[in-house]
Amino acid sequence: MFRRYLSLAFACATLIFSTAVFVSAQTGQLRGKVVLKQAEGTITPAAGAAVVVYRTDTSGKYEVKTNKSGEFAFAGLPFLGTYMITASYAGAQPTWITGVKAGQEVVYEVEMPPGDGRSFTPDEIKTMLAQAKGPAAGASSGEVKESAEDKAKRAELEKKNAEILEKNKKAEASNVVVQRTFKAGNQFLQNKDYDQAIAQYDEGLASDPDHPGAPSLMTNKAAALRARAVNRYNAALKLPDEAAKKAGIDAAKKDWRDAFEASSKAVDALKEAVSSGPADATANAKTNLYFALLQRSEAASFFVSKVDNTQAPLGVKAYEEYIAAETDAAKKAQAHHALAQMLFDSNDFDQALAQYQKILTANPDDLVALLRSGQALFNIGAINNDKAKYQEAADYLAKYVDKAPDSDALKTDAQAILETLKAQENVKPAAAPSRRRRP
Repeated sequence: MFRRYLSLAFACATLIFSTAVFVSAQTGQLRGKVVLKQAEGTITPAAGAAVVVYRTDTSGKYEVKTNKSGEFAFAGLPFLGTYMITASYAGAQPTWITGVKAGQEVVYEVEMPPGDGRSFTPDEIKTMLAQAKGPAAGASSGEVKESAEDKAKRAELEKKNAEILEKNKKAEASNVVVQRTFKAGNQFLQNKDYDQAIAQYDEGLASDPDHPGAPSLMTNKAAALRARAVNRYNAALKLPDEAAKKAGIDAAKKDWRDAFEASSKAVDALKEAVSSGPADATANAKTNLYFALLQRSEAASFFVSKVDNTQAPLGVKAYEEYIAAETDAAKKAQAHHALAQMLFDSNDFDQALAQYQKILTANPDDLVALLRSGQALFNIGAINNDKAKYQEAADYLAKYVDKAPDSDALKTDAQAILETLKAQENVKPAAAPSRRRRP
């Protein structure tokens, strides 16, 4: 049986990925709202209320005014600090809340009862700060009161804070692992040690599958799997033992399948990051998405043609999305050729012919498209016993033979098909092409 050895055009860019933890370990935002509760129970926003935040675990003071909706926000407060919020407002009694944390998804509400509009005195602030070890809410008397509802809220807040701290700790640890394995994997990949490269990428993915850098690991893992598969396939073809040969080819097929799956997961994750991620991470995600699309299209070429011909629609989609993302005209044209060749190699001659026709529309003298169009039509004619397709095949092949240099290794094959069509089907090119004198 004829076996074709494979070659691999291999290029893997060093990808960029975000190393930010899920919640900043340094600073966070503190947000809230001040409202005035009248004696009859009416609640209105306290626009222009004076809000002063004190740090209770160490020294620190921050001041702001509420907006017209009674809202306030402090950005960049130390995340690990504990705070007390005080508010004063014309016609209201000064109020405070303690046990407050920055960086939480909590909007703290300060409800002020009617009063004389005064502010806390320095001595009152000093007393409240001394009492602030137990989170509470109270009025200007300095008496610390905590209802059962407030206690439950405080417990929930402390639980959320502990969860976020633990998540930050895990994120920081996974950052170290992901960055280390990404760097090491790329070095092994560059040295063509694909087993070690894949092992490094797998270790990084195992540390945190949801890490922002995971798609980059999957993209480069796909490149390593694809390259290893080519080596395994070519080595298997040289084996004299049929059982060993089959085992080697099966191992290569598994790598090609895994490469397509890994790159597809990377593409899906990065599409999500581009569409819904924070603005500062979108640029990196777009860059990584380009490389993931490139790797997925190259993995699809082998997956469809060597592993599962029924997955041609997925392969077409992979190439079309990459071509749409590619801005370099030469690379677009190269990818279009690869798409058509994938279909041709998977014996989908009708679709391959359609793609080569598109290429010829843009470039009527494209030698590869002329040759493959003729070969595809010849195969379609043979499958369907269609002499009209044989005639079209002869016309394309004759154009190819006329235009191709004598150094073209496939020119002899095209001439052989033309001779076969003439001898067995009595089919000749519609018009004999004029022969150009070659130097």
